[in-house]
Amino acid sequence: MNYGIVSQEQLEQIEEILFQKLIKLGVDCAIIIDMAGNIITVKDNGKSKYDIYSFAALAAGNFATVDAMAKLVGETEFSLLFHKGQDSNIHFSKIDDELLLISMFGRDISLGFLRLNVVEAIEQIQKVWARQD
Repeated sequence: MNYGIVSQEQLEQIEEILFQKLIKLGVDCAIIIDMAGNIITVKDNGKSKYDIYSFAALAAGNFATVDAMAKLVGETEFSLLFHKGQDSNIHFSKIDDELLLISMFGRDISLGFLRLNVVEAIEQIQKVWARQD
């Protein structure tokens, strides 16, 4: 998948997927980043106050660190991460070798339901990215 060549229409379709599958579910913010921490697109609920630029850079570093730990225990990768806080949670999932989908959400969303929606969103995003305009 070459995300470097993406049309405005594809980005809008991906943002709509993030809205339908995650934001409507109650996710505060959904971000797609590359492994270097560059933001590809963001969709939020209009109320989130996250510093997404700092967050994206730190998230890429976090994922790279966990990837190195996976190799130390004999795994090729850990393709998903979850951080649970008292009020806020963060879910990371790989879209492909180059991209991550990060979802930030509160206590009112079940992790299982979120994971199901993330899997569906990623499948739809991959289909959009595969289309060449």
